[in-house]
Amino acid sequence: MHSAQRGVETMSSATASAAVGAPEASSQGQGFEDVQTPKLAPGFAAKLNLTVDLVLMSGVLVAAGWLNGQLVPATSWLVPGMVVAALVTWIITGTALCLYDSRFVERSKLDHVALVSVATLAVVTVLAFAGLMLPDSVNMLSVAPLLVVFWPVALLLRLFVFRPVAAQERPMDSVLIVGTGAMGRYTGEDLVRRGRRQVLGYVRFKDDTSSTSELPAQVMGSLDDLEHILRNTAVDEVYIAGNTLKQGESMQAAIKLAERFGVPFALPAHSFRLDRARPIERRAVSDGFLHFAAVSPKPHQMAMKRLFDICVSAVALWMLLPLLAFVALAVKLTSKGPIFFKQLRVGQNGKPFYMLKFRSMVVNAEELKAKLAAQNEMSGPVFKMKNDPRITGIGRFIRKFSIDELPQFINVLRGEMSIVGPRPPVPSEVAKYETWQRRRLSVRPGLTCIWQVSGRNQISFEEWMYLDMQYIDHWSLTSDLTLLLQTVPVVLTGRGAS
Repeated sequence: MHSAQRGVETMSSATASAAVGAPEASSQGQGFEDVQTPKLAPGFAAKLNLTVDLVLMSGVLVAAGWLNGQLVPATSWLVPGMVVAALVTWIITGTALCLYDSRFVERSKLDHVALVSVATLAVVTVLAFAGLMLPDSVNMLSVAPLLVVFWPVALLLRLFVFRPVAAQERPMDSVLIVGTGAMGRYTGEDLVRRGRRQVLGYVRFKDDTSSTSELPAQVMGSLDDLEHILRNTAVDEVYIAGNTLKQGESMQAAIKLAERFGVPFALPAHSFRLDRARPIERRAVSDGFLHFAAVSPKPHQMAMKRLFDICVSAVALWMLLPLLAFVALAVKLTSKGPIFFKQLRVGQNGKPFYMLKFRSMVVNAEELKAKLAAQNEMSGPVFKMKNDPRITGIGRFIRKFSIDELPQFINVLRGEMSIVGPRPPVPSEVAKYETWQRRRLSVRPGLTCIWQVSGRNQISFEEWMYLDMQYIDHWSLTSDLTLLLQTVPVVLTGRGAS
């Protein structure tokens, strides 16, 4: 779980008093400047969902208090107090897990079940703990209705009411269309009509002479610009909408580039116009394209991997709560600055997100980094020093045993990371990647991978990249479990870390 990229961890002095640190300015590469911190409930559907959840929770708790006879003058303060504690806990947990944020539609039903369950258990835990603090003469408000009534109702409303409404507000995936001819225009119009897809723009073939005024999105450049566009734009899929008879060579060049980047792409399913004939299996070409990916799909194994991520991260956060609280207090008391460090990282398909860590460096680490650049001990675009003077006393200990990485279980619950996968890089590093190295962004980043159990800081940057490619090309649930078991002794001994 420990990463060589820690050498780039810095803190802006302007945000030293914040509860959570701002992302380092220097790490933001081109194409990431407009990334914003996720809000509690952006959009109408999310706000409505949050409001209904809070009202439902309040109603369930008040009804439970009334049925238990606790709405009497002697204990009139109990139910309102418990309701306030429950609502505050729900909002805090919902914010940490991005329960209502812009990924609302993108998440699978399994993710929604897991996140609502974790948030509900957090409220139940807080109320149960509060009950232990009450005197014996006061009967504790029952939390059973939250599990029996609130949890299933809130989950059903989210899955079958608010999720469909949110799907109408925001497209699910961002796609790029190569080809501005008739095929490209029809493809863009069809994707917009179907919804759930946002057409970022078009790339023009060299011999495209068609008018671009009727296209549903902007023309971002020609085929020669495709590599630059993929380097600086987060794209979920590339539609190569060309004429295979006339533009086959150009389409082949686009295919090769998409493969090198590890970006999924789609090709026209039919080289000829069909008036009456239809494919026998319509779902395979429902949009008229055949879809390809550089990573073996393995849908059932991927579903099991996500379930494993959710269960492990939820249980880990629950069991490690006392340790997390102790470390947070130690970080705050031993050095100036925020408790957490929030850093911009690049996730799957180039989508940026904020990764969470316990702060382990001084607040002026960015200024000191420029002075220490000549002492970088890592090859490639990564900065790393064995005896980095910017690291605080408590920071050196929590980094050695990867304790500073524990808040990333929150990123795993959110769906931004996985337990096992290539470590997420910062944008400034990605900007320096060679084309073949960009393929490591084709999978969800993780807490640990082959690099963590293969010497960590003692291997070169290029070897590190090859190890990640090896993981991507040969991934299986068995390999994930093996890597996780190999990580445990490495973390406990601090081997290869500094």
